[in-house]
Amino acid sequence: MKIPMVDLKVSYESMKADIDNAVKTVLDKTNFILGEEVGKFEEEFAKYCGSKYAVGVANGTDAIKISLLACGLEKEDEVITTPFTFIATSEAIIQSGCKPVFADIRLDDYNLDPVEIEKKLTKKTKAVIPVHLYGHPCDMKKIMEIAKKNNLIVIEDCAQAFSAKYEDKFTGTIGNAGSFSFFPAKNLGCFGDGGMVITNDQNVYKNARALRNHGSHIKYYSEMDGFNSRLDTLQAAILSVKLKQMDKWTKMRNDVAGKYAKALKDVTAVPKVLANCYHSFNYYNIMFASKQIRDQVQKYLVDNGVACQIYYPVALHLQTVYKDMGYKLGDFPLTEKAQDTTLSLPMYPELNDEQIKYITEKVKEAVG
Repeated sequence: MKIPMVDLKVSYESMKADIDNAVKTVLDKTNFILGEEVGKFEEEFAKYCGSKYAVGVANGTDAIKISLLACGLEKEDEVITTPFTFIATSEAIIQSGCKPVFADIRLDDYNLDPVEIEKKLTKKTKAVIPVHLYGHPCDMKKIMEIAKKNNLIVIEDCAQAFSAKYEDKFTGTIGNAGSFSFFPAKNLGCFGDGGMVITNDQNVYKNARALRNHGSHIKYYSEMDGFNSRLDTLQAAILSVKLKQMDKWTKMRNDVAGKYAKALKDVTAVPKVLANCYHSFNYYNIMFASKQIRDQVQKYLVDNGVACQIYYPVALHLQTVYKDMGYKLGDFPLTEKAQDTTLSLPMYPELNDEQIKYITEKVKEAVG
């Protein structure tokens, strides 16, 4: 049996007529840059999240970068974030002129540990970027308390956590701004690249709208250095169709996660869902006792047709590109344990019982 990490084709087939019609409508209008479908989707997205404003941008990395600049971060400001995430988070910090400062994670949710955040505070610290990894919300109550106490900006990286909730609030609506990715494999994915910034702050909203379009509020009149980072009209139209399915899809992901957990709880460490959190399960991540066991399970699954992925095999503080920062092996022990022992299994709403049984049986066989 062949099972992919994500089955984009089955998702497309389930709404093919609506998506094809939405694309045809845009093609007929030929208004491909900031067409009316972009504004429509921004309104729908903001309403879904419970946010006042939403700004569509070209991708999730730009969403973080634009959020930082729209919130007033300046050159050399320090931004605390996790080393256990995709490099886009730290990339965006650097590209905005700021300096990333890493803090270790908690293993119960793989997210930034608020205790470790406080250890990294300096006079130059101006912001925190909590990453809601795999779709599990960070401990936002404690993070917001630290931010308030130290006058810090909080930008939530929600690339993997659209539709997740913390204390009945959607991720992205708790800090000063939230950034999202619509990469095809995300919970809400388009047919290319796309991203979104949400905020309840009107000034942040106005800044973000200008920054995405060459720093201009009015065409040909630029007030700041901006970017060419606009959400395509075609992608917005597709996303509007898919947004209507989000509640159903997130429930289906949680159902799949529950079946995985029931089958694997005696074999490996399965994901926890902490109190007051609603997991979006962009990924389903399990942890083994050692790197050796993790690696043998990964090889066995691949050999038996089951796609699986290590998110992430090299933590950010150990990446070659950041060697000048002076970090070394041992600086973030829990992050390093996670990078060496975790493995993500296939996860998508349409994953069926037969596939889940096959995957979990192969995991058990691999562990022995």
